[in-house]
Amino acid sequence: MNAKQLQYAIELADLKNFSKVSEKFNISQPALSKQIMFLEKDLGVKLFDRSGVPLKLTPAGEHFIKEAKELLYKEKQLKSSMEGFASGEKGKLKIGISPFRSLYLIPPIVEKMRERYPEVDIYLSDTNSEQNRKDVEEGNLDFAIVNLPVDETVFEYIAIEPDVVALAVPNKMLDLLESSDKDEIDFKDCAKLPFVVVEQKKEMRNLFENLCAKDNLTPRIRMEVVGITTAWAMARAGIGATILPLQFINEEAFDGESITLFTIKDNTFKRQPVIITRKGQYLSDYAKYAIKLFK
Repeated sequence: MNAKQLQYAIELADLKNFSKVSEKFNISQPALSKQIMFLEKDLGVKLFDRSGVPLKLTPAGEHFIKEAKELLYKEKQLKSSMEGFASGEKGKLKIGISPFRSLYLIPPIVEKMRERYPEVDIYLSDTNSEQNRKDVEEGNLDFAIVNLPVDETVFEYIAIEPDVVALAVPNKMLDLLESSDKDEIDFKDCAKLPFVVVEQKKEMRNLFENLCAKDNLTPRIRMEVVGITTAWAMARAGIGATILPLQFINEEAFDGESITLFTIKDNTFKRQPVIITRKGQYLSDYAKYAIKLFK
């Protein structure tokens, strides 16, 4: 049994598909299958039930994968701690963050990190919160910034500046609003607006649907897009209104000529970003300093 076999088994348990795992590790499917068979022979138990599609873990396999993840995590933590002793103020800082937050949070942090730790390389995993949570749990990142809730049995977290949710309305559509104050709007007065929304299961889409449900509003969805950046671009192009974090908007690039921004009155649906680390995780001095800067 070796670390590579553990990685293969863990990914196979996650993806439930030999072809996808072989592609991820750039190994042929027959070679991958042999490695899993060697592992099962070494252990004396079957880890995977191959009788159906997709394949699934046996009871022994479920126990093995849980322990294998923990074993690989501890191996990564041990290597990280030894690298810290060996390199001093040199190393690599690995941060997980969503693409939109990286736009406004990362540049000033990188600048300060370079002043304090010029020999530390910074690696960003600018992907979704689900993947960043997984990577922190598996020891692939020093820390990540995600939204609450998080599994408090696995992670420790520190809250940072909360998102301020704004409604962006193309100026040519302002007459579709029932009423509005200067900078604030009641979401129920948006019933006539066409909306640009992010795809299902995204956090901002869930927030949008909660706002609609609260006011018993059936939204007119004109376009569904992948992310906040595209939704903002479509709103500026006059396609429809959208909701997004106010922090996302670059004030220097926002002229107010095509879009009017509103905060949402009595909005009880919040997005609270937090810095997460795995409980008991080793953190280098420069990782601790970066977390302090984010705070």
